[in-house]
Amino acid sequence: MYNEKVNISSESVRNAAKEAIARRGVLISDIAEIVFEMQYPYSNGLTLAHCIQSVERVLNKREVQHAILVGVELDELAEKGMLSQPLQQLIESDESLFGIDETLAIGSVLTYGSIAMTTYGHLDKQKIGIIKKLDTRDGTGVHTFLDDLIASIAASASSRLAHRIRDVEETGESIAGRDKV
Repeated sequence: MYNEKVNISSESVRNAAKEAIARRGVLISDIAEIVFEMQYPYSNGLTLAHCIQSVERVLNKREVQHAILVGVELDELAEKGMLSQPLQQLIESDESLFGIDETLAIGSVLTYGSIAMTTYGHLDKQKIGIIKKLDTRDGTGVHTFLDDLIASIAASASSRLAHRIRDVEETGESIAGRDKV
């Protein structure tokens, strides 16, 4: 049974990934606010709607969806105490030398190039917006993977926007007043 190849629709994987982050208390607008904060100084006419659109586009990538599904599942299993030791304790305590959470997030950032990578590093250190809330160990849940995944999505959406905006500006136009970027 396990060797049987089953095609899983892109839509079902995308929906599951979006449901997973929503179930963990993260809204698309939460991520978009980080993107806005990262890109606003460089993008005249940038709106939150542009940022939401960019986050949605990033969430359409299979690599991102798969990372979300794996990371959220591990966080949830750790919350329930369902992992074997020492993995349970490593994830539950967000052990500083664990690093697999960052590795998973970096894997999905690589699709969006050096801007995404450096932005991810900044977000991982500065813990902006919802990332800070997720990273705070206040006993309300395990978010060892989720905080890094949200930073990854925000960094990727920021990079995507930076490139798209440059393309628009090279035509002598501005993103101001545009619905799509």
